[in-house]
Amino acid sequence: MREPISPPDLAVTKARSSIQQALAAPASRPLVEAFFDEATFTVSYIVRDSNSSACAIIDSVLDYDAGSGRTSERSADALIAYVRDQGLEVLWQLETHAHADHLSAAPYLQEALGGRLAIGEKIVRVQETFGKLFNAGPDFARDGRQFDHLFRDGEVFSIGGLQAIALHVPGHTPACMAYVIGDAVFVGDTLFMPDYGTARCDFPGGDAATLFASIQRLMALPDETRVFLCHDYKAPGRDVFAWETTIGAQRRDNVHVHQGVDQAQFVTLRETRDRTLDMPKLILPSVQVNMRGGHLPEPEANGVRYLKIPLNTV
Repeated sequence: MREPISPPDLAVTKARSSIQQALAAPASRPLVEAFFDEATFTVSYIVRDSNSSACAIIDSVLDYDAGSGRTSERSADALIAYVRDQGLEVLWQLETHAHADHLSAAPYLQEALGGRLAIGEKIVRVQETFGKLFNAGPDFARDGRQFDHLFRDGEVFSIGGLQAIALHVPGHTPACMAYVIGDAVFVGDTLFMPDYGTARCDFPGGDAATLFASIQRLMALPDETRVFLCHDYKAPGRDVFAWETTIGAQRRDNVHVHQGVDQAQFVTLRETRDRTLDMPKLILPSVQVNMRGGHLPEPEANGVRYLKIPLNTV
């Protein structure tokens, strides 16, 4: 199902204004600390208000070894250590979407640091789809209650003195959100570095035309907007990982969706490429956990938690 969006719109206009204000006032720009997990090529962020101790954590990682079925907290503990060392107060645990390539550490981080766990309100569509796939049963709530807050498109929130705006950017998944915070936007999987392109659209509920429309919303932000990505896989010819760029660089140089590429061209390119891609190695454990807000399934009668592997399904 496609969810066409026609920019510019009220939410994007609000985001543009907020970014322009931040660009004009350095004190209202966030400080951003990145934590890269090379095992899943995921970047987590601590975004802090430069005028207070307030911060948010975006897209945390719970380490998971598929061969042994064991989880660990090395990546999350690095975030905890930074927050405590800097004397920060975590107000939000933000998820850009229900990730298919890593498990969220949000509940573990909440227990240690606090903060409200939030995601986009369309997570209920993801829960409905994957609740059926994994036969999660009637005890699995499909109304988003596993999260403390479900963001609406264009909703304004704050991180200390920082103004933040949630933008709905579906296409990769139906529930994808980008968070505009000061002069920065955290885009999840919607965009990668300009030399790598854009997110895949072949997951349930994904759609290339919808992603194109979502990207146009982001491209309507000011050129100077800092763009922080959830992943980097090092494009051919690039020797180092990278996860920060700008809207201007994306509009000019993105290999899939630079200025001049129309919707039909993008859809053809994206759908052709998606047909060549393998499923992410951790998609089955990741989605089962992330649709629950990062919580592991409840223990069974023997006290052990189990993840399901559906066989011979589409």
